[in-house]
Amino acid sequence: MRLTGHAYPWDVLGDPGFVSRTAGLSTVALAAAYHSVRAATPLHPSHQLVEARYAALYRPVRESVWRGRRLRPLPPAWLSTTDSFGEAATVLRSAGLTVSAWVVLTHNSRLGTSYPDVAVVNCFGDRYPYALCPSRAEVREYAATLAAEAADGADEVSLEACGQLGVTHQSHHEKTDGAWTPTAQRWLSVCCCDACQAGWTDRGLDAPWVLSTLREAVRTSGTVPFENELLAVRQAATDLLRAEVLANLSVPVTLHAHPDPWVTGASPGLTPTAGADVAGLVVPAWPLDSAPVVRAAVATGRPVDAYVTVLQADEGLADHARRLTEAGATGLAFYHLGLAPSWRQPMIAEMIEATRARAAE
Repeated sequence: MRLTGHAYPWDVLGDPGFVSRTAGLSTVALAAAYHSVRAATPLHPSHQLVEARYAALYRPVRESVWRGRRLRPLPPAWLSTTDSFGEAATVLRSAGLTVSAWVVLTHNSRLGTSYPDVAVVNCFGDRYPYALCPSRAEVREYAATLAAEAADGADEVSLEACGQLGVTHQSHHEKTDGAWTPTAQRWLSVCCCDACQAGWTDRGLDAPWVLSTLREAVRTSGTVPFENELLAVRQAATDLLRAEVLANLSVPVTLHAHPDPWVTGASPGLTPTAGADVAGLVVPAWPLDSAPVVRAAVATGRPVDAYVTVLQADEGLADHARRLTEAGATGLAFYHLGLAPSWRQPMIAEMIEATRARAAE
């Protein structure tokens, strides 16, 4: 069984006790390019919170690479080193751990706000500044370069948001929960930017009619007669994005993904060709009834790491791990080594033990 723990560079640096909390794990997925976050650090000896105010690259931002580019990353002003990923990776490797570069691609509120023309826009004209649209060639070029720079020297790469984000977003004081049905959320997550509309036109659709039909479907939670064409446009852009990113990488890649092709977000829906392109999948497996999601991903024939959290449940996690293994998961990916307080750390050990016991049967 492949057992991976997720962490940020600031979880590792300055905490001599961090490595001891990786017992039983073989790999640490370490953030190398990550979106803005306010992260708890309950076990760190020097701080309790890190405020990462914008999406940042935790490797050196080389001017020779990014000069002249409109879309480019920033270094993290909240850290004192220009290569926090590299320094943390050295600590982890000295403990015998494999280091996977955890790279977030199209989730970037700073760039989407500064350059709204590359952000996802819905059928009402509302832009999602946190979401960069992969139908844009400029976005794909940025993502491919970001991945290559972030992954330099890593043993593996874990790609998050390698596709389109949609209407759902956990942001500051989010006030949208429960506002739309799942069907309405699907249509509000269809990107309607100029590049995506051009894709519709290429498939014989009239863009103004598509927009008006989508708006009515949002209001009524109804169906649309061209959903296959909409999905095909999104999947084509996702496939182009993934191809350009993978062309710049030379180490094994795991892909954060969901078996439902309509899903948007950090783990976007799998396209028909996605599984064959990567070494394995990381599939969201929380809440505790996620075994069917894992089972559907396993059906693609690719190795599947079930992405589990110890932050939302106080009991039943060991049984959850067993169910995921029974569903065909070949590994577990734990979220999150740095966010979990001391009283939740034993839950990770329990899940590891339960997973190994099930695998040995």
